Amino acid sequence: MNPYKITEPTCISFSGGRTSAYMLWQVLQNGGGQLPCQAIVCFANTGKEDEATLRFVQDCSEQWDVEIHWVERRFDDVGFKRVTFETASRNGEPFEELIRKRNYLPNPVARICTSELKIRAQSKYLASLDHFEGEKYSAIENLSWVGIRADEQRRAAKIADKSRLPLWADGVTKETVGNFWKAQPFDLGLPNNNGVTMEGNCDLCFLKPAAQVLALIAQKPVRAVWWAKMEGLSLASKPSGAVFRSDRPSYAQMAKFAAEQRDMFDANEEGIACFCGD
Repeated sequence: MNPYKITEPTCISFSGGRTSAYMLWQVLQNGGGQLPCQAIVCFANTGKEDEATLRFVQDCSEQWDVEIHWVERRFDDVGFKRVTFETASRNGEPFEELIRKRNYLPNPVARICTSELKIRAQSKYLASLDHFEGEKYSAIENLSWVGIRADEQRRAAKIADKSRLPLWADGVTKETVGNFWKAQPFDLGLPNNNGVTMEGNCDLCFLKPAAQVLALIAQKPVRAVWWAKMEGLSLASKPSGAVFRSDRPSYAQMAKFAAEQRDMFDANEEGIACFCGD
């Protein structure tokens, strides 16, 4: 059975990384270079993606002649905003709005950033569409395809319906994806370190290993400014200032460590698996 064949209304969840882009390319190839009429491609922007990620999403759309629907979460009567490459938030606006609305910081246990800024933003947009081949898009909220590879067993285990994971079913690994992009005329403008894009997804996501976050701050100190600002907010959970993770230094402290060129974290620490993906 062809894992890339779409036979029912389906949303292809495009994270903006190489893996989900490879999944989209396979779907297009299966359709003779075109997106099946039953499918829609969505990219949910949090405002904390690297500029190279946004450029890559736009490049995929232009190079492959496929429409990618850009959406952002909003906390109003509509619940989302349709944006474009030009109008997409670039300073964490949707993320900050979520934090101020919920009055606490997301953390490894309560990942409201993923559920609200990615999943809910996308589902609210789908539900707003009147119809699709006679079916309500709201009815396919749980039929979105996610770019999880065969070598991401921890992430795949969390998805009960494996038909939503065509790359997993096809045995695709990070080497498969890496070799594919080496042969393409364009690529994501972020380093590929043995199949891992350190700057991918939200730039200093608290689910990334601490040593990786520290390295990213040392590489570009301004990255820590927004995260430190959020930890300095007076929130209901901790009016004196909360933190994204209680088991590691704050972002302000890590910025200080990076400036002092101090290495204090385990370089072999693994990141926490998340829906955001690659």
